[in-house]
Amino acid sequence: MGIAETDIDHLSDALDGGARLIDVREPDEYRDGHVPGAVLVPLATVPDQLEQFRGDGPTYVICRSGGRSMQACEIAADHGIDVVNVSGGTLAWATSGRPITAGDEPA
Repeated sequence: MGIAETDIDHLSDALDGGARLIDVREPDEYRDGHVPGAVLVPLATVPDQLEQFRGDGPTYVICRSGGRSMQACEIAADHGIDVVNVSGGTLAWATSGRPITAGDEPA
């Protein structure tokens, strides 16, 4: 079974509808700038924090460009969690001119 992928345009619509977004980059990357509302769960901690990925509907997973988020999606999917990888990642989000939030908090 393949992992579903989406682009930042669909992600933006999904976030407007209340979707969950997990950022699997390292804390320093997250603090430097992340998609507003994204919750930090560094890739190395994903197996221990799978509950962060559970909920109604799919959980969107993002990193810098899409590689680490795909790894996180594979881990979550192996545990029956509905996840969607964001292709292009935070770089694509920022390049598109969408807002970026700095600091330790999701919003």
